Amino acid sequence: MAWVEKHGPAWRVRYRTPDGTLASETGFTHHTTAKDRARDIESDLRRGTFVDPTLGDLPLREWVPTWREAHDVSPTTQAKYDSHLRNHILPKFGDTPIRDISRMTVKGWIKTLRRSLAERTVVDVVTLLSMLLGDAVDEGLIGANPCRRLRVDTGDHDERPHASPWQVRTIAQRCCPGTAVLVVTAAYTGLRWGELAGLRWHRVDLTRGIVTVDPKDGALHEINGQLELGPPKTKASARTVHLPPFLTELLKTHRAEQNDRPQDHVFTGADGGLLRRTNFRRRTWLPIVGGDLRHGWAPVLPGLHFHDLRHTHKTWLIEDAVPEVLQHKRLGHRMPGIRGTYSHVTRHGRRHAGRTPTTMGAIGGDLYTERRSDHIRCG
Repeated sequence: MAWVEKHGPAWRVRYRTPDGTLASETGFTHHTTAKDRARDIESDLRRGTFVDPTLGDLPLREWVPTWREAHDVSPTTQAKYDSHLRNHILPKFGDTPIRDISRMTVKGWIKTLRRSLAERTVVDVVTLLSMLLGDAVDEGLIGANPCRRLRVDTGDHDERPHASPWQVRTIAQRCCPGTAVLVVTAAYTGLRWGELAGLRWHRVDLTRGIVTVDPKDGALHEINGQLELGPPKTKASARTVHLPPFLTELLKTHRAEQNDRPQDHVFTGADGGLLRRTNFRRRTWLPIVGGDLRHGWAPVLPGLHFHDLRHTHKTWLIEDAVPEVLQHKRLGHRMPGIRGTYSHVTRHGRRHAGRTPTTMGAIGGDLYTERRSDHIRCG
């Protein structure tokens, strides 16, 4: 039972919690408002949905360690979560009691985030906050998640660019030889950056023309500045990718070039060390695709990201009428819904995806052997 009583100049609601503890809520300036709250409390107690508001006094900063300890995610995902918490969520809500994080406050914060962050990043940050508050609801700390059904992704974002075979050729010809093969392999296999940077020669069968992404250590991850091999992005990412014949020949030549300095990894930096994405982007990728006056290079495709070579490969598969289930398999995606349950890929189908007209490409045998004095420095 809940009741109302005078408390100084205002009113308060008193009630007994399910464990028999006497509790109260204060600060009601009108008797009617206090009575309405008392009726709500009684209703929640009868239905078993009552949430002790004092539990929500816990600041979000103090809830995060408990939540974090209970979540089993990959080191890469945890590093991303920590970054979003450190840079966006805790500066705004860290000292706020979780029950005081309102829907309107969150919506205003999202509006602010959109001024400085890409929409995809905003979605990721708000999704993480929603996970934190959703689990607080399940733990009985608050009654509702203010982020629930909050639309963040408007869908109003630009389509990512994709390259043509001649653009891939131009980009590759501006690279040093080893990096040229990296670029071509990305475009003609759809492998992710981490899968390429972590690819080792014992996972490449040049006789059969296949590359294997291992489920345990098939990708290179950079976590808090440290490079380490680990699982690829998803379970579906562990796969076998067939190579077009010309790419198999390029990789054979690339391996022969490494004989003077044998490498475990297929693709390395100029000093033979592991590739770092940020260094590669700044030193190699941006000058090549955006143009560089020092080398007399006009822009090829400004705004193209290395990851867009996966978009490129997907586009080429569509142009070649490769079945959708095979597109998903080759790119390391899981086909959703009933189609994914009943669609399967045969060995013949896998080989076909690496040998269709566009994915065979127009690169030519002179790509790797051509030597230029104005190559961008590798790595």
